[in-house]
Amino acid sequence: MMSLVPSWAPNLHPLLIHFPIVLLILAATVDLLDALFERPAWLGVLGTSLYIAGAVAAVAAYLTGLQAAATVFIPGMAHPLVNAHRTWALITATYFSVVAVARLGARRAGFPRGRGGRLLLLAAGLVGILCLQQTAERGGRLVYEHGVGVIAAPGSR
Repeated sequence: MMSLVPSWAPNLHPLLIHFPIVLLILAATVDLLDALFERPAWLGVLGTSLYIAGAVAAVAAYLTGLQAAATVFIPGMAHPLVNAHRTWALITATYFSVVAVARLGARRAGFPRGRGGRLLLLAAGLVGILCLQQTAERGGRLVYEHGVGVIAAPGSR
């Protein structure tokens, strides 16, 4: 059976985590452009689509992260940081999922999008980006300060 995980990667998580980061930052950037400038109609559709794709990617990253924690060596001092990373990842994935569903529902219901509404969407995106930053900062510290994911757990490969 062919594995989805290349031999150099400890699990799927490091292969997926950059997708929600890029998609959600791009979505917030589209919201910023949408709020600042006279925008083409498709910009709102693009933003909603990016939030949906980013939320799906964030959920996938969260689920593969849960699996990853069971397959990598976690030094004792890193366990509290793993728990904090897991908590922030759940908050981030949940938050962006709610934002994506709300945006899609509003779009389908035909809510008008005046300047105030566009600013509200931008604010929601920026709050999510702060959650994303907290998640990523803790994940980066796990790898670069504690070596989590660099060395496989004994007997996992």
